[in-house]
Amino acid sequence: MESFYKNRNVLITGGLGFLGSNLALRLAALGAEITLVDTFLPGHGANWRNIQEVRDRVSVNICDIRDEHAMARMVAGKQTIFHIAGQTSHTDSMVDPFLDIDINCRGNMVFLEAVRKHNPAARIVYASTRAIYGAPVSVPVTESVRPNATDIYGVNKYAGEAYHMIYHRAHGIPVTVLRCSNGYGPRAQIEHPKFGILNWFVGLVLSAQKIRIFGDGAQLRDYTYADDFINAFLMAGIKDSAIGQIYNIGATSQIKFVDMVKKLIEIAGQGEYELVPWPPEYKKIEVGDFAYDITKAQTELGWSPSTDFETGLSKTFDYYRENLQHYLPADIA
Repeated sequence: MESFYKNRNVLITGGLGFLGSNLALRLAALGAEITLVDTFLPGHGANWRNIQEVRDRVSVNICDIRDEHAMARMVAGKQTIFHIAGQTSHTDSMVDPFLDIDINCRGNMVFLEAVRKHNPAARIVYASTRAIYGAPVSVPVTESVRPNATDIYGVNKYAGEAYHMIYHRAHGIPVTVLRCSNGYGPRAQIEHPKFGILNWFVGLVLSAQKIRIFGDGAQLRDYTYADDFINAFLMAGIKDSAIGQIYNIGATSQIKFVDMVKKLIEIAGQGEYELVPWPPEYKKIEVGDFAYDITKAQTELGWSPSTDFETGLSKTFDYYRENLQHYLPADIA
């Protein structure tokens, strides 16, 4: 990776959020020339603390992927673009669907048009989501399983994938899509549940608030540590054979939701939970059991997650205990 990314001109959209900032830290260690783009949409996780360790080694531009003039400037001259920016809240997409459409559909079109016009040779790795599968018609979920999104976010992210693949086929832009599943770890927002339930639970435990589990918590989920996602992005950006391909990126095992909470409390050495009835607005978009088949990524990218759940949780708690005041309001932390 170092020989490939050293001095490589890289753009990360959504660069001050969870995945973008962790990716920036790794690329800085590899010697890349890094530009970060973020619009700092309120509540979406952008945080200056996320890049504190590399602030003097990255260029930061506060701009929006929906701004065609800004995108024209940002994509010009870049060799690799990790396109992570987006609206990522399931519940918000149902409350304000037009914002989700504007960012995840129109925003992607603005971005892709900028690449087509100003830098069509740029290598793009696009961050998609398991949400496109929704309530899967079969488990474990392979890349060939028919999308069955249960919310507006999942539909629009699937559209974003399709836009990227059209620009690959019609305009020759080298694109790879990664469908990421349930990420957790350092530099995620932990103040509310809209962008990662496990990360929010970490915040609840550290601020001595009780975790509420909807229903019986028996549904299966997989959780992927931040570093494993970053390895997948970096590998996808290197391999020519990954161009034009879509990959599931997630864990190799699943855990019951309630057991995830118990493990989280065990690792933290504090916390409590209770079972409560499903609120109707959440029950409508619940997808049931979910399990990924990541064989394609293992075979073609040479990627597999390497961080076990307990180790990932321990690292996560270590980070937030040291930096809690930067991720929770003072009256909560």
